[in-house]
Amino acid sequence: MIPITVKIADHAVAAGAEQLVTIGLGSCVAIALYNRHAQVGALAHVLLPDVAHGSITVPVGKFAATAVPAMLRRMRELNANGLVDARLIGGATMFAPRCRTNAPSLGTRNIVAARAACSAANIEVVAEDVGGAHGRSVYFDIADGAVLVRAMLRADVLL
Repeated sequence: MIPITVKIADHAVAAGAEQLVTIGLGSCVAIALYNRHAQVGALAHVLLPDVAHGSITVPVGKFAATAVPAMLRRMRELNANGLVDARLIGGATMFAPRCRTNAPSLGTRNIVAARAACSAANIEVVAEDVGGAHGRSVYFDIADGAVLVRAMLRADVLL
C-alpha cells in the first residue's frame, strides 16, 4: 500500500486498506473523520481557523468549516452512512508571540475552529492530541481506524 499524502490546506478520503498521511503539523490541525462500519476515513490538514482570513477560491481543506462538510459529503458517497467520529491533532504554539498579547495563538484558534466544525456537523470528537509546542505527523490507517501521531522528542501516541 502506498500512503496517500495530504498536503497543507488539503484533504483526502479513502476506504479499506488505505493509509492517509500528513506531516509537519505545527499550528495547523489535522482532522481525521472515520466511519468504522464502512471502513471509510478522511483527513484534512487545516491551515487557518476561519474563512474570513482567506479567499473563498482556495482549497476547501484550508479551513475547518469547509473541510469537514466536504469530507463528510465524499465519505457518504462511499457509503459511510452511519456514525462518523473525529480525532483532532496539532494546533501547537510553535513560537512565542513577538509582543505581549492575551489573544489566543493561531494553533489554539485552529483547535477551536476544528471542534466547532465537527460540532456543527454533529460529529463527536472522540480523541485529541492538540496544543503544546511541538510539531506532529499523522498516519491514519483506514482499515482499522488507528491514528498514529508522531512527534520529535516524544513517544508516539495512538488515537
